[in-house]
Amino acid sequence: MTAAQRWILTLTSLAAFMIALDGTIVTTALTTIRRSLHASTESLEWTVSAYILTFAVLMLSGAALGDRFGRRRVFVAGLTLFTAASAACGLAGTVGELIAARAVQGAGAAVIMPLAVAQLGAAFPPRERGRAMGLSAGIIGLATAGGPFVGGVVAQGLAWQWLFWVNVPVGVLVVAGVLTRMTQTRGPQARLDLVGVVLTTGGVLGLVWALVRGNDVGWLSGETLGSLVVGAALTVAFVFWERRAPAPMVPMRFFAHRTFSAANVSSFLLTGSMYGELYFLAQYFQTVLHYGPFGAGVRMMPFSATLLVFGPLSGRLSDRLGERTLVSVGLGMQALGLAGIALLADHHASYPAMIPVLIISGTGISTAIPPVQKAVVGAVRPREIGQAAGVFSMLRQFGALFGTAVGVAVFAGSGSYASAQRFTDGFVAALKVGAGLAAVGGLVALVLPRGRGVVAVTGAAAPLEREQEAGAVAAL
Repeated sequence: MTAAQRWILTLTSLAAFMIALDGTIVTTALTTIRRSLHASTESLEWTVSAYILTFAVLMLSGAALGDRFGRRRVFVAGLTLFTAASAACGLAGTVGELIAARAVQGAGAAVIMPLAVAQLGAAFPPRERGRAMGLSAGIIGLATAGGPFVGGVVAQGLAWQWLFWVNVPVGVLVVAGVLTRMTQTRGPQARLDLVGVVLTTGGVLGLVWALVRGNDVGWLSGETLGSLVVGAALTVAFVFWERRAPAPMVPMRFFAHRTFSAANVSSFLLTGSMYGELYFLAQYFQTVLHYGPFGAGVRMMPFSATLLVFGPLSGRLSDRLGERTLVSVGLGMQALGLAGIALLADHHASYPAMIPVLIISGTGISTAIPPVQKAVVGAVRPREIGQAAGVFSMLRQFGALFGTAVGVAVFAGSGSYASAQRFTDGFVAALKVGAGLAAVGGLVALVLPRGRGVVAVTGAAAPLEREQEAGAVAAL
């Protein structure tokens, strides 16, 4: 790597680490927050949902703003917003204040995450992109899976406010690094697609609202069905508009390319299975095996540590072997790991018996993440990476919401929190569904082309233009 590439990898990975960590860090600290702020069960859930809601809804808009006004400039704005909102979370004296601050945090995250992927993808030529994304994915995966552990340590050893205060010095340092070490880049848009922004924001809001609220108010309630209908209608309108817009936020020709579509579907299902697993696993260790928050977090380490080890390794292998094999094998291992956890939990196994299947699950996830991300950004021209990263990040967040919502619905239909046995019944059923999602994702990954690398979207650029753009990217 050049010095510039090392700085971009470091800064984007640190920023993404904060975002991923805050998505799961509160899961093992919810009981502490509930007691401290005297929060109801419904309001407590919104401390998680508010962050996810604004994160998912505004992601495409964040990518579009970066392409239009400059990725570095908008990246800094997102980091500043996220850091300030983290301080507001730490200062919150009521659950309402905490929910509002979490929503603003999610808005900042929606800007940061797609632009981090875009800048990382643009800084490395295709032949080196897998290694860089593998390193970044390992760090992000560790943050995602390690969030419950960190949350348990902080909640039990310090105070829950420190879950958010830790972001402040890190955010300030990353902003300073971006301003001094990154150059300004832009995407292809000559002007901002305001109609596209409105349609996609409304469409995603409707769909995400239904996923967030469905388990609380009922999947057949007027609120849920109304949100789904409005969200679907606005999404269809967005697709029709983008096909005719002179400067679309998301060129619809992206989805005609099998690599782009298959990689995004595989990523959606991978993320869904992972977040469903994370949502219940720490609770299983506490409710059934009777460990505290810290103990539950420690016992998730065989799962989370694999992400730091196998993520970079998978990234390097994807540069040599291509994406298809690694993504399909990784998702297959995730399905096998979840099925193994469900089988052992159903027979009331002790924790040591679960360690091998936790390692299999974590290894599968960390094997699949870097190549699936590389496949998406490699399927478009370098100057369109920002748009592709926005779609990828949004669908990944949708996958997290979908996997959690489906898992909770299945859990509620098969078990409850009334006893350890009833929890185990619901936990096993939810993990079986997660295993099914991963297995389907592995089959979809077989659609990816064989061999090394991917080919840019058909008709996106002439060979000479692609060669010139690749040379410009390599020069960074």
